[in-house]
Amino acid sequence: MTIEHLIKTNAGTIVDVRTPEEFMGGHVVGSVNIPVHELGNRLHEVKGLQTPLILCCASGGRSGMATQMLQQQGVDCVNAGSWLDVNYLKSL
Repeated sequence: MTIEHLIKTNAGTIVDVRTPEEFMGGHVVGSVNIPVHELGNRLHEVKGLQTPLILCCASGGRSGMATQMLQQQGVDCVNAGSWLDVNYLKSL
């Protein structure tokens, strides 16, 4: 299943790993904000979200790190890159 398909079919949960300030400046409607530096402390919350998790940030760097960390914890997730790209795919 492609990331585009996951987004267009509303499969899983979109998780934005940017800071709360960045998130407030614009985000994908319906996404959850869990900053990358809080993922370890909020793992129980993360594991309770509908999977697969579709991770995004500003450019894909932080969501890439978050994807790697969460996959090591057994979480079904993908790196979708920029929240703007996710937002665009959601609007199609």
